[in-house]
Amino acid sequence: MLKLVSRCDLACDHCYVYEHPDQSWRRQPRMMAPATVQAVAERIAEHAAAHRLDVVRVVLHGGEPLLAGVARLDATAATLRRVIDPVARLDLRMQSNGVLLTPATCDVLVAHDVKVGISLDGDRAANDRHRRHANGASSHHQVLRALALLRSPAYRTSYAGILCTVDLANDPIRVYDALLAEEPPHVDFLLPHANWDSPPARPAGLATPYADWLLAVHRRWLADGRPVPIRLLESLLSTASGRGSRSEAVGLGPADLVVVETDGTFEQVDSLKSAFDGAAATGLDVFRHRVDDAAAHPAIAVRQTGLAGLCATCRACPVVGHCGGGLYAHRHRAGNGFDNPSVYCADLLKLVRVVTTAPAADEPARPADSLSPHVLDDLATGPGTAGSAEQLADVHLALVRALLVALSERAVGDPVAADGWRLLVHLDDTHPDAVRAVLAHPFVRRWARRCRNGAAELSYLACVAAAAAVRARVRADLPVPVRDGVISLPTLGALAVGAERGVVRLVTDDGEVRLAGRRVIADADGNRDPAREDGPDGWLPVRPVRIGGGRLLLEDTDPHRDCYDLPVEPRLSGTAALRWTRQVEQAVRRIDAEAIGYAAGVRALLRAVVPLRSEPTGRLRSAAAGTAFGAVAVTAVPDDAALAVLLVHEVQHLKLSAVLDVCDLFDRDDTRTLGVPWRDDPRPVGGVLHGVYARLGVADVWRHRPGPAAAGHFRRYRDWTDGALDALLDLGALTAAGERFVRGMRATVDGWQ
Repeated sequence: MLKLVSRCDLACDHCYVYEHPDQSWRRQPRMMAPATVQAVAERIAEHAAAHRLDVVRVVLHGGEPLLAGVARLDATAATLRRVIDPVARLDLRMQSNGVLLTPATCDVLVAHDVKVGISLDGDRAANDRHRRHANGASSHHQVLRALALLRSPAYRTSYAGILCTVDLANDPIRVYDALLAEEPPHVDFLLPHANWDSPPARPAGLATPYADWLLAVHRRWLADGRPVPIRLLESLLSTASGRGSRSEAVGLGPADLVVVETDGTFEQVDSLKSAFDGAAATGLDVFRHRVDDAAAHPAIAVRQTGLAGLCATCRACPVVGHCGGGLYAHRHRAGNGFDNPSVYCADLLKLVRVVTTAPAADEPARPADSLSPHVLDDLATGPGTAGSAEQLADVHLALVRALLVALSERAVGDPVAADGWRLLVHLDDTHPDAVRAVLAHPFVRRWARRCRNGAAELSYLACVAAAAAVRARVRADLPVPVRDGVISLPTLGALAVGAERGVVRLVTDDGEVRLAGRRVIADADGNRDPAREDGPDGWLPVRPVRIGGGRLLLEDTDPHRDCYDLPVEPRLSGTAALRWTRQVEQAVRRIDAEAIGYAAGVRALLRAVVPLRSEPTGRLRSAAAGTAFGAVAVTAVPDDAALAVLLVHEVQHLKLSAVLDVCDLFDRDDTRTLGVPWRDDPRPVGGVLHGVYARLGVADVWRHRPGPAAAGHFRRYRDWTDGALDALLDLGALTAAGERFVRGMRATVDGWQ
């Protein structure tokens, strides 16, 4: 970390440089001289060469580095690149408050490939609690202007992310929403610098307020499907999977940061300035000492020893591998220095236990009341809006991610799954859209659930990762399992091989798959003609169904699709596949035209249609499974009108399954049953609730179709729904949320003409 400037243009009252005990900044030159920059660059290059480093990260810091001006910033970056890049790749970054960022500055950042992080504490009210000018004026609009510049196409490559300091006075969800509105590539939350002598503010009666604040963000982040990496949370998830932390705030990784002040002196991590005056000093400088000399300084060396460098309390703690004792500066206490747990110990303990412990397979990922009431009210109308459907899809994705994190501890010890897990984690950083597309596939969740319960093979994780690599069009070489003579790649299809079982190496590169010299185009975009018969290369692609600007899959290859009470069809012929895809396309178009409002949910949630074997009686059958969220299974139907009704019916089941994943609508211990007019056998409360919601949707579809036959169907389904709603409300088994939901459906039915 290079302190390019020792002064700042803001007067943030929580700043550890200017507002805490160490005031050594007053003795520093205002800016780092060019000769000092040259000396620093030479020391870094010397260190990189001696240790054969592939990459070195340098962060331009302050004070506020933009006070150096465009010309000096340009010259500094040029010197660092000229001296260091020939030895090791220079990862050049800058941390700024953004106030002085201009297009001219951004031109320099892009020219020298400098990634810049911006400090922002949330919306204007949150940011202005601390980040103000010396005269008290707000800095918020200037920061937003800087972020708008970085979001623009010309400068987007230099946008590294946002740094936010936690303040309990700020609402965590409003802060989270404000940060996401700036479309950051990364977000990092920092606990305010404090120690045992200057403890953090804690409202009376709250034992872990900082953990509670961050866990509110964590719940929302999971529900949103982890739309942006949050370094603190990602670091804890990383330690949970047996890998290293991505933050110095947690984990047992060795400290690898040294600070160079504007006069060229080496210092320890500058957050130590919050402990006491001189806490960061080393007595070393770049003109007389090497980087190795700084690394050997006793106060820095002790932070290279991992667990051994922590106090006895931390060494005995069961979560020490995750929190690592917390940030070093937060451990200080007069009398015994840093030989203490973090002043945030209780918060870290709670945060670690919640974030690193995935929910059990049959438990909700979030508290029972975490689904917004307005979503329940919206869904109770029958169709619901696209926004509610998308939130349910995000709930599903969050559950899949939680299941994979739960499997990760076992995966790192499995020779096949371990490579898959490492690849998937890497792709989640570099190609998140590809990973999201695969994890959203209905049968990845079913496999993960069955795997957690011991009913499926962990090695299939490698197939999940390989599918993501194909979609990302990156090169990967990893072992994958063969089962029943095929390698299954979820969302893509299956590759038929000679052996019935075993493990083979699969190579992916630019959307192609290679196995033992065979070249197969996996076609992540799904552009193959559904009618094309399977070719000699052994590739059995899923068939895409085009629905306007999107697509879903005709799924007849996934080995985990057999999850219904009805048997699934084997691989379809090209002719049969073409007939199916055309009929599904026509059914979705009919839903668009006739099923007012339901098209949004179908398009947002339906990802796969699974052909079922027809019954000898010719009875039309359909099914959905909560563990295969996003898939609908149906038998062959005579026309698209019948299929449209079945799709709406089953998507209603999918919606309610997603709601029940995170919200208790009824007492699950209540074993009473109710008779329903659409079945001969009495049904449990959950079954009645599912049946009512599905038939409400079907009634609504028939309500909008013309003709006396449609009117008759509407009356039958409406009467069924009407009676069952009253029975549910009279039973007394619904929770407050469940009663609200059922009364919402009651109002919907009552409002039909």
